[in-house]
Amino acid sequence: MKKILIVLSILLLTAFLWQILLPVSSDSNEVVFRIEKGEGSRDIALNLQEEGLIRWGPMFRLYVLLTASAGELQAGTYSLSESMNIPRITGKFVNGEVIREKLTVIEGWNLKNIGYYLENKGIFQAEEFWEVAGFPATDYLQATDLPKPKDFSSEYSFLESKPDNVGLEGFLFPDTYEVNMEEKVEDVVRKMLDNFDQKLTLQLREEISKQGKTIFDIVTMASILEREVQTKEDKEIVSGIFWKRMKLQKPLESCATIAYIKGVDQWRYSFEDTRTMSLYNTYLNYGLPLGPISNPGMDSILAAIYPKSTEYLYYLSTPEGETIFSKTFEDHSRAKAEYLE
Repeated sequence: MKKILIVLSILLLTAFLWQILLPVSSDSNEVVFRIEKGEGSRDIALNLQEEGLIRWGPMFRLYVLLTASAGELQAGTYSLSESMNIPRITGKFVNGEVIREKLTVIEGWNLKNIGYYLENKGIFQAEEFWEVAGFPATDYLQATDLPKPKDFSSEYSFLESKPDNVGLEGFLFPDTYEVNMEEKVEDVVRKMLDNFDQKLTLQLREEISKQGKTIFDIVTMASILEREVQTKEDKEIVSGIFWKRMKLQKPLESCATIAYIKGVDQWRYSFEDTRTMSLYNTYLNYGLPLGPISNPGMDSILAAIYPKSTEYLYYLSTPEGETIFSKTFEDHSRAKAEYLE
């Protein structure tokens, strides 16, 4: 009788180990598997069995019970395959190894670009993003029919100088981010704001304050530089030109602000385009536009803080991307005739 019990025990242990350790098959094709919040080991085991990822649900429940893992299974969206055994699957659930998506926000992208990018990636609808971060080129004092963006100013001190009537344009730092399918729009926006918070060091903030400027001023200027010229050196020179023009009470006349208003990038804009009524239009209005027109990278932010002083007052970009600087309006007119006409 004792021998029979021993044999039965060995058979049961072998069957248990076979169920637990051997995967369903060698098929490594990925299957998206989701654990909803509130689901317990019974629901998860049943769903795994129905998806063909394990042979028998009770074995999964028994394994997580024996390993004290039942209370550590995390909700989320996972990538599994039939080639994974129960310990590997359980480990993914316990460690929260959910599917992660890489997002790359390019320097110079604006809220419109980012919104459509997230939508094309299948993460959020563009409008969901804009409702949190702000709609592009919008003055919320005028656009009373649109929902106001979420106010993050209590969480981030660098937003204190940002007026309430504009969104987060300019502060969503361009970089590559990892997000998972469970994150909300607010979570993704916070990742970008956290990055900006780290990049704008205390030394830079002190320098901005020392110059009598606000962070919002600097980011707005940097957003124009990002869209106007390409190289770090050119950005520093154009920054010096723009700050000088503001002191002389001359309009900045940035085509990049016209592109932002129209929502279309063109090589050249007509005189009628430059007459478009908008607080973002730097042809019609003196000083900086209502707010940033893009999300600038670090080179543009540093150029806005540390402009290069020159005798230049005008510049233009050639079709080849070269920047031509001029000291006088007459020189600028000749450069336009030579390079643009």
